[in-house]
Amino acid sequence: MDGPQTGMEVILRYFSDFTENQLRQFALLEGLYRDWNAQINVVSRKDIEQLYERHVLHSLAIAAWIDFAPGLEVIDIGTGGGFPGIPLAIYFPEVRFCLVDSIGKKLKVVDAVAQALGLENVTTRHTRAEDIRDRTFDFAVSRAVAPLKELWAWSRPLLRKERRMEDFKNGLVCLKGGDLAQEISESRLRPHVQPVDSIFPDAGFEEKYLLYVPV
Repeated sequence: MDGPQTGMEVILRYFSDFTENQLRQFALLEGLYRDWNAQINVVSRKDIEQLYERHVLHSLAIAAWIDFAPGLEVIDIGTGGGFPGIPLAIYFPEVRFCLVDSIGKKLKVVDAVAQALGLENVTTRHTRAEDIRDRTFDFAVSRAVAPLKELWAWSRPLLRKERRMEDFKNGLVCLKGGDLAQEISESRLRPHVQPVDSIFPDAGFEEKYLLYVPV
């Protein structure tokens, strides 16, 4: 790798098939998050300087690993400032994303970003995932929100059994970091574990993992 890359270069190093509208949407993210972060802190001051690598590209590890089919419905549990939901919604314009968080001021940022980007496939809900009773989804995604055991307990009741993708059963896809041995053991699940640095080599994702638990 020839020196550090910043901004859109980080994304375009690994993806090359975006439409002009997607490129525009990704390019707008930095300015939008900088402006909103000055008002409502949803990204750490340190991470805002590396937004594309630490947040956008990290979120897109899910897109690089699983190609969500058009028409699917995906819930982002504990979306915070909109990760991984916003980058995934840009990447998959024909997939519907419901971004859920219990902190309303964070969703204010998410709503504003989605509106500024023209993301018609994004809705938000100010609630906890475990309190949702009126909807089901094909997949749940999440990023460093809670232990796997809890994430699965929240996700499972929301996931449809009927699958609409040939290669993947419906399930939970989450991004986590560090030594996960104890967490996985306590969950009593057997997730597929994919190192993120096997998806994005040289991008600084050592000890970051994508976990997939099918229904």
